[in-house]
This record gives sequence, structure tokens and C-alpha cells, in this order.
Amino acid sequence: MNAIEVRSLTKTYPGGVKAVKGVDFDVATGEVFGLLGPNGAGKSTTVGMLTTTVEPTSGSARLGGHDVAEEPLAARRLSSVVFQEAVVDRSLSGRRNLEIHASLWGVDRREAQEQIGELAETVGVGELLDRAVATYSGGERRRLELARALVSRPRVLFLDEPTVGLDPRIRAELLDVIGALREQSELTVLLTTHYLDEAERLCDRVAIIHAGRIVALDAPSTLRASLGRELIELHVDGDVDAALAALQLRGVAGDDAFSLGSRLTVPLHEHDSREAIEVIHELRLPGGISAREPTLDDVYLQLTGDSLATAA
Repeated sequence: MNAIEVRSLTKTYPGGVKAVKGVDFDVATGEVFGLLGPNGAGKSTTVGMLTTTVEPTSGSARLGGHDVAEEPLAARRLSSVVFQEAVVDRSLSGRRNLEIHASLWGVDRREAQEQIGELAETVGVGELLDRAVATYSGGERRRLELARALVSRPRVLFLDEPTVGLDPRIRAELLDVIGALREQSELTVLLTTHYLDEAERLCDRVAIIHAGRIVALDAPSTLRASLGRELIELHVDGDVDAALAALQLRGVAGDDAFSLGSRLTVPLHEHDSREAIEVIHELRLPGGISAREPTLDDVYLQLTGDSLATAA
């Protein structure tokens, strides 16, 4: 059985705002699955429906076989969430926050104490547990949020933009913690993010979501490979469409070539970069040329006409 099964899931808010438009995906037990897209794409609304905090308009979603709309309590018992915004009580100690959460989830008191000690060491807040959370740094609070989510031993963990607002060093440290967690258990993780490096580093598969729809779904490496092993980027001084047409006539550019402003990106499938650059020089196309490997941002841009980094 898949840990998560989503079929034609939609959410329309009052006023006709369609946040999620019929998404379909499965997440296998033990998989780390990413929803990758810019702010406003529908990632958090999807997580809200899966965690029973947002009521679906239509379609269905199941956690461990339990329908989130028809069996919300059963579905909720299987999962836990780290939200974008902090939910720990800053006036209490880290330990007390974890104890209260364990009690709310019905965890045996003795078991909870063992869990709290183990989790605190795992996420790196063991020495901070008896300090008030108000004295924690932003990164330390996020680590505590992660321990809080895990104290109930969930089968499915939802991480909704877990590193937003953290500086690059602390982001990297938190990603190390999350990566270590998946190696230690059969925990299923659904991560939402607009950071390409997080999706590449943590996820077995990603669904790229744009304007409420999933536009691509596969392993990050497979999505990148769809654009070939290499691509050429040409910053055109002049007519981009004319430059693309010339490269298509020479067989260098295919239907998956795309442009953003003056930048023309040409995935190379049958040619290597040396051959492509020779053709560009022969055609006397003005502008700077570079060759590189495709990224997930290229995949997003090719599918949506916009850059993920810019849209986010």
C-alpha cells in the first residue's frame, strides 16, 4: 500500500480562487517526495488537504488507506507536520514543548521521555532542551519543531517549506538532519519547497507544480535528463525568435528549446556543445554563449515559460 494516494484533488476558495486543480500522485512507503514550485503554486494548500486542515472541494486523498475527508482522525493519527510558521510555545522550555505534544498524542509518559531524549540528540538540540524556546536561534527552533513532529512516531511526515527564512549555513545543517532521518527509519516524507537544491538533495521523486497543476513528476535526475546531457545558453543581441529559427533549420535546436527575455536555451540531444557552438559561430548569431548541464529550473522554465527562481 502506498503511504499517500491522491486522485483528482482540487481546492477552490470562496470567490472562485482555484488553488489546486485536480492533482494526482502516489507516495510509496519510505519515500521522500517533493512538491516543487513557486509561492502560490498550490503546494501548501495540497499539504493542508492531506493533513485535514483544509477541506478538499473535490477528488480524494488517502493516508495509509484512510480517506482524509471521510476518516480525518484516522488519517491524522498516522502523520505529523512541520509548518512554515513556528508553532512551539516560546515561553516554555524545549523539553516542555515536546512533553505537551507527546501528551496530546497519547504517547506513554515513560516512552515519551525516552523519545524526547533520543530525538533531541538526533536533531541537535539536546543541550538546549531545558532553556526557554525564546532564547533559541531560528535554526534551533526549526530543529525543535522537527523533534516535536516526530515525538508521536508518525508514519508520514509533512515538511511545508521547512527552511524558509533560514540563512544558507543553517539551511544546510537542517537538510543534513532531515537526510539522516530518512536513513534511520521507514518514515515517509512529503516536502514542499521552492529551493532546487533541497529537492535535488532530499527527494526520490518530485512533482513540479505550477498554478495549481502538476506539470511534471519523476526523479530529479530523470527530469533533468529529459533535456539531454547538456544544453547551450545563448544571450542574444537581437531577435531571439530569428536565432531560434536559424538553429532549428540547422538541426541544433528542437521543439524543447525555450527563451526567457534575451536568453535562448537549447537542450542538446543529438549534438554536443562543441558542434552547437560551431554552428552558432557559422550563423554569426550575436551574443554570449555558455554550455552547462540542465537543472530542475530549466525543466520548470521549459514547461511553464517562467523561471522557478524568479517566480518564487
